[in-house]
Amino acid sequence: MPVITTSSPQTPAMTNMFAKTASSIIASPHWTRGFAKVATRSPLNTRDGLKNAERVVIKVGTAVVSNSNGTLALSRMGALVEQIKELQTQGREVLLVSSGAVGLGRNLLGFSKEAVSDPRNVVDRQACAAAGQGILANNYNQLFQSLNMKGAQVLITQGDFTDPTKYKYLVETLDRLAALGTIPIINENDVVTAGSQLDVDAYSCFSDNDMLSALVASGAGATAVAMMTDVDGVFTKPPTEEGSERISVYTEEQGDVEIGEKSTMGRGGMASKIEAAQTAARGGVSAIVANGNDMINIERIFSGVDVGTLFPALDRPSMIQNWLAQAAEPAGRVTIKADALERLLRNKGAAKQLQMMDIVSVDGDFDASSPVEIECTEGKLFGKGLVQVDSADIEQSLGKKLLDSHVMCTSQMVLTDDAKA
Repeated sequence: MPVITTSSPQTPAMTNMFAKTASSIIASPHWTRGFAKVATRSPLNTRDGLKNAERVVIKVGTAVVSNSNGTLALSRMGALVEQIKELQTQGREVLLVSSGAVGLGRNLLGFSKEAVSDPRNVVDRQACAAAGQGILANNYNQLFQSLNMKGAQVLITQGDFTDPTKYKYLVETLDRLAALGTIPIINENDVVTAGSQLDVDAYSCFSDNDMLSALVASGAGATAVAMMTDVDGVFTKPPTEEGSERISVYTEEQGDVEIGEKSTMGRGGMASKIEAAQTAARGGVSAIVANGNDMINIERIFSGVDVGTLFPALDRPSMIQNWLAQAAEPAGRVTIKADALERLLRNKGAAKQLQMMDIVSVDGDFDASSPVEIECTEGKLFGKGLVQVDSADIEQSLGKKLLDSHVMCTSQMVLTDDAKA
């Protein structure tokens, strides 16, 4: 198994790392809505299609696995495990993303909700995560073992997504665990990452387990992710307000939705669930937001019953495009000419490649195979891609007419939603 780093001299190494690429740009969360082609709906984008989902992610929030007093909701956890067992019996592979560690640790260590919810109180939150994660994983494993099932704890940090080598190994590990019939019990490693909440300038690909479940689902090749929460789905306004209506199918054309308050112990809320579900859908994964207080809803979801809110999947991007759009931290930026941007958007002939003569300027010090931002001469950011040459070579070649000097190809690019032809 090759170990690829961003200092590798050629982009084929990076490409091989992700196993496959696509010949055109596919849609993704804040990236591209019509570069080479407009993203289309996946065959599994309907309720009936969920019946055929072979690999699924179940995400449960703090409000689902914990009682209001901070103790474990053992009856709901038991019902959850029984539902996962049933999905396995049907021949499906299941990955579990579970919140709750901080809340359980808070209860054990005697901290108040207010103290732990304060993002400035980093060390105490990390201590709670350390104490609670063991409780959470231990209880899951006991429940799994009672049904002759196997579980494996997987704690994830931002770097496991942003670093391409770690991302590759993470995806391969999750894939192997699922193939072995073992349930990965996935959570953010808050013991070492809680401090990142304070740094608003730090690059972040997820801020809560809603987005983590979306990234896991798209990266691990799942066909559906069920985000189980404490409400019946996405509503036109907070469900406790008069006139609110459940949205059965949420599309990109959906009108404004009034968002209520988020959970007191979790970091998510309905806004984060909508964003995460859209991220999953853009990654080729059907997402459902549903009520986890009644675990039978999991069976209903994958039986095609109209519960919760469905976010239909778009066509799945290549692994490398998915990583670029969702996780890659740009190492620099290149500015290209207006006519080069027009060719890219038309995607005709020579537009399959960005040439050295298309580059106006370069910012940053980066190696070949690094992810970089792409902007036009007007200063507008419109894309991200993998460069085939390093920044020094680009700078030395600016203004020169060089033949066969490819800088980037469209199969290793994504565009922003608002990029215009």
